[in-house]
Amino acid sequence: MAGKPPTGATRNAGYQPASKWSPPEASDEACAWGLASPDEPRWPATLAVLVAIALQVVLPARVTAGLGPRWLVATLEGALCLVLLVTNPRHTSNDSRYARTGSIVLIALVNASNLVSLGELVASLVNGTTHEAGRALIFASVPIWLTNVIVFGLWYWELDRGGPAARLSREHRAPDFLFPQMVTPGAAPGWAPRFLDYLYTSYTNATAFSPTDTMPLSAWAKLLFMVQSLASLLTVALVVSRAVNILS
Repeated sequence: MAGKPPTGATRNAGYQPASKWSPPEASDEACAWGLASPDEPRWPATLAVLVAIALQVVLPARVTAGLGPRWLVATLEGALCLVLLVTNPRHTSNDSRYARTGSIVLIALVNASNLVSLGELVASLVNGTTHEAGRALIFASVPIWLTNVIVFGLWYWELDRGGPAARLSREHRAPDFLFPQMVTPGAAPGWAPRFLDYLYTSYTNATAFSPTDTMPLSAWAKLLFMVQSLASLLTVALVVSRAVNILS
């Protein structure tokens, strides 16, 4: 749903929102619909991508066999990250359409690689493994789970309201996430989400297997929550418990 946040009068009159909205002031209702975000540096997201790539590099060969040579995916991810860093090293306000497309491709590549590793990990445990291999799989499950948290935090940050650059405008589309500060704007006047808020949302969803304080509003946000929860559940409930059972 998108449009100008309805007032009490328009709400009672069957208000139909337009395609865009521009809140006139930082009122409670405008905050609930998401104020324009301030410009933020790109280095937290870039650092998160580099950490995710490093976590994939330390995975054992047994869970990366489906990705081809170990260096291939990491090299592609690193090269794409370097291109994005060179073209836009500092602030989200400088994002171009091509830079955002490159960011989405990079996140999708990291996500796909991690899902393949998770599939290899589950298959190895289901088919049975030795004591020593089970120990290696326990350690492998940790970077896979951490990468899951990072990559979905990147998804939420990159896609909410059209992306970090689009959120700078007062005419951004309606929010895809409802943060607690948007419900109680008096607790944080003028607040707008940053990368750490999306990373925290990803972490809580991965640990609780469901939304906690931040609610997904759009269909794609709910779908991503479902995929992340399933991947986290497989890693924690199936992979870790099975590996511990092997070691015992």
